[in-house]
Amino acid sequence: MAIKPLDFYNELSAHGINFFTGVPDSLLKEFCLCIDDFIPKEKHIIAANEGNAIALAAGYYLANKSIPLVYMQNSGLGNAVNPLLSLCDPDVYSIPMLIMIGWRGEPGAKDEPQHVKQGKIQLELLEAMVIPYETILKDDQNYHQKISNAVEKAKYESRPVVLLIKKGTFDKYGKNVKKFDDQPMIREEALEIIINNLDENVVIVSTTGKISREIFEIRERNGHSHEKDFLTVGSMGHCSSIALGIALAKPDKQVVCIDGDGAMLMHLGILTSIASLKPKNFWHILINNEVHESVGGQETAAKNVDLSNVIESMGIRKISKAKTHEELENAMMSLLSNIGPLFLEVKVRSGSRDNLGRPTIKPVDNKKDFMSFLDK
Repeated sequence: MAIKPLDFYNELSAHGINFFTGVPDSLLKEFCLCIDDFIPKEKHIIAANEGNAIALAAGYYLANKSIPLVYMQNSGLGNAVNPLLSLCDPDVYSIPMLIMIGWRGEPGAKDEPQHVKQGKIQLELLEAMVIPYETILKDDQNYHQKISNAVEKAKYESRPVVLLIKKGTFDKYGKNVKKFDDQPMIREEALEIIINNLDENVVIVSTTGKISREIFEIRERNGHSHEKDFLTVGSMGHCSSIALGIALAKPDKQVVCIDGDGAMLMHLGILTSIASLKPKNFWHILINNEVHESVGGQETAAKNVDLSNVIESMGIRKISKAKTHEELENAMMSLLSNIGPLFLEVKVRSGSRDNLGRPTIKPVDNKKDFMSFLDK
């Protein structure tokens, strides 16, 4: 039987854990829904990226002497390595915390291709970083003791300790994620309009999650090839950097980056490079539904931030916004008559088709076809 999220939370609470921060993960979704019900917003913070979460937790400990918990998907561990080793490690500031990591791509478990390598070397990564860990799985009768062991080790050795969570560990919490349905368009409709208004030679670089999945299915449905699209199925937050690199190397190619709000917030720094370099062949289209939809539907900070204003403040003046089908059609026509860099924010409501599939082309084959198209 899977572990009830409330029982897990109560065990953490009994050990004095009362501050939570991190980046949502589908394996930890039910646990995070539980936290939302029992922890005030100032003590449960969804961070822009995992490194931010580690540093935020460190600050909380320094001020409160209370062990915090940081949660993340294991693919986000890379973002956390720097503050874990150069800030929290016993050889530096020696800051204790619990880190709950969802083990995507665990050997023997079916998962998406972008998680395979990370999952395969997960234990070796923790061992190389000399971070102690406890592994928790479904039907784990000993999870209370494992939590206790982790807390005691973090406390008395003053160091980060990992709780590695396997797929299926948590039972349903029984709470539905709030849907934001105040926008007339859904994401797939917006993507269809965008793609239909692009020239056939335009290059698309799309972000991880459902945006890339829907672009793939739109191409299939329309009988298009996939060679023009680089589907960034992993490395969340980096599609705009990939797109910028392509735009600089191929100034004769029109490059369109289709980003998501959670992904853009994760690595905002690249926007300064785009604004500084001002590539004339670069369009940045943000699909903004204000949630981390692919991993559970938790809110992003985009709900409280005007990202178009952020972009404009960096010196990119050609800014457009669209909320309706007609506004998006008009915005796309306007973009076609201008040189870059251009930014378009498209507001959509959360949600997707229940039968939404995944790309059937292997990432390495997508790369080969895409590189061949760039050479044409």
